[in-house]
Amino acid sequence: MRFHFIPALLACSLLAAPLAAQLSLPQLPVPQPTTILDPVTGEVLDDVKALERGALGEARRLEKLRLERIALLARRNIDIIELDAEGAPARRGVLLVIDARADQLEKARTAGFQIGEKGTIAELDLPYVRLDIPKGITLAKAEKLLAQLMPGASISADNLHFASGSVVAAPAMTARSGSARTSTPVGVVDGGPGSALPVREIRGFAQGAPFPSNHGSAIVWLLNHAGTTTVRVADVYGTDKAGGNALAIAKAIGWLVGRGSKVINISLVGPKNALVAKAISQSQAKGVVIVAAVGNDGPAAPPAYPASYPGVVSVTGVDRRNRALIEAGRALHLDYAAPGADIFGRNAKGQRMKLRGTSFASALVSARLAFADPGAWRSQLDAEAIDLGKKGADAQYGRGLLCAACRPK
Repeated sequence: MRFHFIPALLACSLLAAPLAAQLSLPQLPVPQPTTILDPVTGEVLDDVKALERGALGEARRLEKLRLERIALLARRNIDIIELDAEGAPARRGVLLVIDARADQLEKARTAGFQIGEKGTIAELDLPYVRLDIPKGITLAKAEKLLAQLMPGASISADNLHFASGSVVAAPAMTARSGSARTSTPVGVVDGGPGSALPVREIRGFAQGAPFPSNHGSAIVWLLNHAGTTTVRVADVYGTDKAGGNALAIAKAIGWLVGRGSKVINISLVGPKNALVAKAISQSQAKGVVIVAAVGNDGPAAPPAYPASYPGVVSVTGVDRRNRALIEAGRALHLDYAAPGADIFGRNAKGQRMKLRGTSFASALVSARLAFADPGAWRSQLDAEAIDLGKKGADAQYGRGLLCAACRPK
């Protein structure tokens, strides 16, 4: 067995495609066996030595490419995307506020901020205010200014989130049908599915939504393939260049909760965001289980969100030999691993595609949760999880591997 390095493509296609069409970025090629040589002695390294000497360098390279993609995205969409105080991409000129008093909002208005939208996500009892920042002030500076004007309020940029998996064409093959058992209703926050992918209901939360995407279609297909009987999709991308933003995700979660979803899959990755965090905690208080992928930017990337929020079921991916994906990101906690490579699904046109990424591992765990006892799902999943890596829960595989036998072929 040879250790695999997975080259990540620099997202040059950002130059020509709208953001809504980039849900599968970064596009990760199907891995091929690679012989790893020591750069000094030239000796062939075994798996352990390759991990020790090569994985760190690959992690740093993936992180470098992540930063380059963010910078490129901001430069090429300068009219609508800007970097926040933490260097994360967000909708330009907008800040989101929760828990602000009326007098604080008046101070902000006097300072030049304008209320762009004020509302409540009723299903989560979550009021919010979207403020438009004064012209001539960067998003990062506006965040700091608003924090001074509103001590105690939760302020964040309208951060963008990106899908954490790639969809690659594959030879045609008849797919195996899933179980027909009745499942707990599952919600999906993602791009829209194609018309060939049946769902109970779909609603758009972005300009041009619902709009079919390969990533969203693959997630829905995996859920259907596993036998889930009630799937609803909230499309947070549509054709919007700033799709996948925090406000859209929070509204999407609220709608899915209101429609009865008890498990919500979010195979997206972004920075920590106060509004999304509150939406998730409010949904959890209603008994909803949120499942999220750790992303594909490598272990040197910042902790992935929503996967890192408290109580979220955080999922990583493994290949057909149950080895952790080298490009898998990290979270502040890790719950489970599931197949995330050497698996197949369907794109927006219903065509069979090869899938790779933690996005798809997350969908498989969501499907498994849909058939678990809502009051005892943790003990049930722990009982069937296959321990990998170090004995017991660990930072690479979490509490173990789920869906080892349900790998879509």
